[in-house]
Amino acid sequence: MRESRQSAPRTKPAIVTSVRRLAQPGTPIVSYTIMALCVLVFVAEVFTGQLVGQGSPIVTALLYYPPYTVIEPWRMLTSLFVHGSILHILFNMYSLFVLGPELERMIGRWRFATLFLLSGLGGSVAVLLSTPNSAVIGASGAIFGLFGAYFVIARHLGGNSRQLIIVIVINLVIGFIVPGIAWQAHVGGLLVGALVAFVFVRTRDRRKSGIQLLLLAVVFVLLLIASVVGVQLIGS
Repeated sequence: MRESRQSAPRTKPAIVTSVRRLAQPGTPIVSYTIMALCVLVFVAEVFTGQLVGQGSPIVTALLYYPPYTVIEPWRMLTSLFVHGSILHILFNMYSLFVLGPELERMIGRWRFATLFLLSGLGGSVAVLLSTPNSAVIGASGAIFGLFGAYFVIARHLGGNSRQLIIVIVINLVIGFIVPGIAWQAHVGGLLVGALVAFVFVRTRDRRKSGIQLLLLAVVFVLLLIASVVGVQLIGS
C-alpha cells in the first residue's frame, strides 16, 4: 500500500518577489534608483562629517566646480547626487517622488533617465556660463527639468497646467531670494527639460524614433558646445 505525500508548496524568497515587481512594466524603477542613490550618498556624507561642520570628502569629490570642467567633466553629473543638508535632500527627494514616477510611466524608463541627466547637465552648464566661480551640489537642476517637461507634456495633452506654473514660479522666486541657492541651475534645468519634452511630444510616433534619438543627440551636443564656450570664457 502506497502512502501519498503532498509536497509543501515552494515559496519564493521575498527579495526575488520584490525584484520581479520592480522589473514589471510601468514600475518607475529609474525614479526609485535615483532616489536610492541620493539617499545612499547622503548617508555616506553624514558618516564622513557632513553634518558636524567638518565637511565630507565625498562632497568634495563629487561637487561641481566650473574650473574643474576640463579635467573632471563628470562632476557636472555626479553633483546631482550630492546634497548639503537634511532639508536639501528632503525637498529634492520629495519633489522627485511626486513628479518622477508619473513622468516615468508617461514617457518610459530610458526617456526619463535621458530627461533627468540632460536637465541636470543643463543646470551645470548654466552655472558654468553665469557663475563660473561657484561650487554647486544637488539634484535641483534636474528636478526643475522635470517641472519643465511636465509642463510641456501637460500642455500638449490639453491638461490644465495653471497650478504647475504657480509651483514653478514660486520655486524660481525662492531660488532668487534665498541666498546659497544656485538659481542658475534651476533655470538651466528648466529650459533643457522643457526642450527635451518638446522633442518627445513631437516624435511620439514609433516611426519617428530615429528622429527622436537624433534630436536628443543634438541637444546633448549643444550642451557640450556651451560647455566648451564656458571653459574658454574661464580661461580668457
